[in-house]
Amino acid sequence: MGKSLSLLKDGTHGSYESVQQGAWLLSAKNIINNRVVITSNDRKISENDFKKIHDKFQLRKGDVLLTIVGTIGRSAILKEANKLTFQRSVAYLRPDENILTSSNFLFSLSKSSNFQNQLKKRTVISAQPGIYLSDIDKLNITIPELKEEQDKIASIIITIDNILSLQQRKLKQLKQFKKAMLQQLFVDKNNKQPILRFKNFNENWEQHKLYEVADYRNGKAHEQHIFMHGNYIVVNSKFVSTSGKKKKYSNKLIEPLMKNEIAFVLSDVPNGKALARTFLVKKSLKYSLNQRVAGITPHNNVNSYFLFILMNRNPYFLKFDNGVSQTNLSKKDVEQFSENYPTSCEQQKIGDIFKKLDFLITLQQNKLTQLTTLKKYLLQKLFI
Repeated sequence: MGKSLSLLKDGTHGSYESVQQGAWLLSAKNIINNRVVITSNDRKISENDFKKIHDKFQLRKGDVLLTIVGTIGRSAILKEANKLTFQRSVAYLRPDENILTSSNFLFSLSKSSNFQNQLKKRTVISAQPGIYLSDIDKLNITIPELKEEQDKIASIIITIDNILSLQQRKLKQLKQFKKAMLQQLFVDKNNKQPILRFKNFNENWEQHKLYEVADYRNGKAHEQHIFMHGNYIVVNSKFVSTSGKKKKYSNKLIEPLMKNEIAFVLSDVPNGKALARTFLVKKSLKYSLNQRVAGITPHNNVNSYFLFILMNRNPYFLKFDNGVSQTNLSKKDVEQFSENYPTSCEQQKIGDIFKKLDFLITLQQNKLTQLTTLKKYLLQKLFI
């Protein structure tokens, strides 16, 4: 590897006082999604300290940055080299122009499975995982002799990365839009009407406790009937909290769930992410309800998607988590959940909006998964 570089060096090992005005002192945590990300919380050091660090060398636009302490192997191309430097958790790799055509190829090479696997093998585990510059120097890499081939490979990987970044931004925007709609289309306990409303709906929302709008039942133990494969999906907290991605099965339908019922997680560790998660059942007699998960059956005048959204991680339920011991919501805790409800027609309108938004978010997530798989495939096939 070292023979292909004109510079291989890590960031500063020194300690410096923070200042208000000066040069950025960054670290591995600033290398995110192939970019250098700087926030207002990042440190600055004095101009004098910056000059001392770079007394014998200067960073250049196009240098490849590689994280070498903590999370190993993240990389980015330096787009702006003015008044910023890095701590020792980041290495600087500058391609030798006689061997490598550009930083783009070196950056793409750093993403390949061969490169990443070699980094893992040479990583030293101590207080924090790390890799020495001498080991980076010894990495075995294969480079096409034709610079045109290097450029084409780099172009493909960079294009995929740019598409991935675009799709990630779209997903983030969709989630932000959904969050905004939750705030605009639902009301809190202090109001009777939402901020944003559909045409021809003017009635005040009415407050109800859950037992007035839905029926509650507990799941049942499945421990003796759990298999890796089976006829029925067991709806446990892991299944609900991963939106159905983590599955376990049973050949026995112990506590059947029907279409439009809601599975609701009752138990979680302190500050966990599963408590009060909801899952809307889309097909009858396919799912079996496990213990520590409740089944919520909306009444005929209650829209299931509306209630599914309303209950999901609602602050009312999260306040039972004291951050110290495991949370176990009781039947009474859940049935006393009190919220405002519009007419069934307005519930339907709101439910349809969120159903469409959730569909678009899932579609976008699937696109990202497919692109990530494609990138992984190309990195395996384009590099030796």
